[in-house]
Amino acid sequence: MKKTIVLKVDAENPEIEVIRIAADTIKKGGLVAFPTETVYGLGADALNPKAVKALFKAKKRPLDNPPIVHVGHIQDVYRLAREVPPKAEKLMEKFWPGPLTLIFKRSEIVPDVTVSGLDTVAVRMPRHKVALALIRESGCPIAAPSANLAGRPSPTTANHVLEDLNGRIDVVLDAGPTNIGVESTVLDLTVEPPQILRPGGTPYEVLREVLGRVELHPVAVADKKVHVDRARSPGMKHRHYAPKAKMIVIEGDLETVVKKIAELVDHYKQRKMKVGVLATDETITSYKADVVKSMGSRKRLEEIAKNLFRLLREFDSEGVDIIIAEGVPTEGLGLAVMNRLRKACGYRIVKASD
Repeated sequence: MKKTIVLKVDAENPEIEVIRIAADTIKKGGLVAFPTETVYGLGADALNPKAVKALFKAKKRPLDNPPIVHVGHIQDVYRLAREVPPKAEKLMEKFWPGPLTLIFKRSEIVPDVTVSGLDTVAVRMPRHKVALALIRESGCPIAAPSANLAGRPSPTTANHVLEDLNGRIDVVLDAGPTNIGVESTVLDLTVEPPQILRPGGTPYEVLREVLGRVELHPVAVADKKVHVDRARSPGMKHRHYAPKAKMIVIEGDLETVVKKIAELVDHYKQRKMKVGVLATDETITSYKADVVKSMGSRKRLEEIAKNLFRLLREFDSEGVDIIIAEGVPTEGLGLAVMNRLRKACGYRIVKASD
């Protein structure tokens, strides 16, 4: 087992000597976990097939689940993509650096393993000073899925990374908790109209304002499992974001949801199970479960997004047998939250009705 080094780094003014240690690790084909504005990523040199294979292995990630390639400058895209349409230039200008991943036809320099054998590549420029400093100092694009074991809730702190990957990777850059808490939006520009494959930190409504027509892929809004042959984006095909406990999501109007959850809490407690409820500020006092946690206010979906993965991990550490979660509205960041919740519960969804 390798020793994982944890390096504290200032989120606003990253110390160059710390960044250089991590960048040297990347240059030598090693694995570095680092913060982005969304979640912590696990980085390897995207153009080094051996390093990317090691990344898949460390995460126990299926080889048909392509990571996102992170760049430090907009011009880096022109090396990785075969063509960059005017729409992409408009989006990069407006949203980069930021939580938007764009899918392009890939150029020959991108190794097969980095794109899981696809003819496309997913690229983004993160909005985090530590991430940008690391990519720029490494002098290469960095392939970086979330820094967790495949299938687990994504990490929003360095401690979450260590829970899953301590001894499996070389370095963790610890710059405190991430800001957005759900991953980037993935937008496929190789189809017309452009298609959101994964909702995330850049809301659908905002993209529609800029592009006019934008479609949501069925997987992005699915409330049951959708068969996908070849995943063009992370989060499309395999189980993701899942806690160890069984999980159920209750959807419907709030009053009915609260009533249904209270019923289910009673049902599972009678079966001698330790029950957790993932509630919101407006409903937290309504439940008599063993562990009740609030994601935040339903009026502030960005707060709910930021807290989601941390809370799923907390339920695990408190040893609940089942988590019953409230659904939230699907506008803005709520769409990304619901996408993660539905996947986390393996599509065990109850539609509450009177």
